[in-house]
Amino acid sequence: MDKPKPLAADSMPATIHPVPTPTRTPRVSTSVGRYRRWHVDTRAEPEEDGWLITYLDVITLILVLMVVMLAMSGPKDGKKPTDTAPAPAQATAAPEAPATAPAPAVASIVPPVPLPVTVPATEAPAPPPPQTINGFPLDQLGNDIVVTLEDDAVRFRISSEILFDSGAAGLTGSGHPVLDRLIPLLNADPDLRLVVEGHTDSMPISSERFPSNWELSTARAASVARYLIERGVAPQRVQASGFADTRPLAARDNPVDRVHNRRVELTMERSPKDKAHPR
Repeated sequence: MDKPKPLAADSMPATIHPVPTPTRTPRVSTSVGRYRRWHVDTRAEPEEDGWLITYLDVITLILVLMVVMLAMSGPKDGKKPTDTAPAPAQATAAPEAPATAPAPAVASIVPPVPLPVTVPATEAPAPPPPQTINGFPLDQLGNDIVVTLEDDAVRFRISSEILFDSGAAGLTGSGHPVLDRLIPLLNADPDLRLVVEGHTDSMPISSERFPSNWELSTARAASVARYLIERGVAPQRVQASGFADTRPLAARDNPVDRVHNRRVELTMERSPKDKAHPR
């Protein structure tokens, strides 16, 4: 059997083998490597509250220090407050305790508070007693009569608007009660003289009955004197006179003041004989 003949080199198929491409190793910088070698990576750790505990300790120590300083300082007056309230009475006497050394005084932090002082209630002052003349209280005369006290006389002033109509000398019905309140006081001392004076304003008057203010003022004084005599006043004590507008109390040209000038005054006084020989 014939052996196969080897193929010639030219007759064998050519096999192409890929040429391996050389791989390039990346170059690491020496500076970066050195940084990675010596650098320590610090990680962010969560915050803790340890500082708050230290802060609270410091504040507590300060407060304790202040309390100790206040305790050592004590009250300003240097006296220990004493209890002024009386001790309750005991049925049996307690046995005397053995004498012991006094405990050291501890200054109080709180200053002593003074005990309330009980002020006794004071009564309101009593109103002053009303003025009287011969035992007769003047406050019973009313507001229509103005009383003036002098050294040796007492004057009672009544407005003419209450006693008379304008330009008239006859007493009105409203004037009678006013004079009636005066009669008990006028009769309290029969030894005093009673002078009735009539006064008018400065407005002129001219009528058939009253040619001037002189006649009007005199007639008004006579009307009051006549009424008092009819009510029991002794006639020998009474004297009536008119002064027209010669003794005004206020201005003459003011309508408001002219009302005050129109008046009747009753004066209780001693007689000239009694003044010469006082009691």
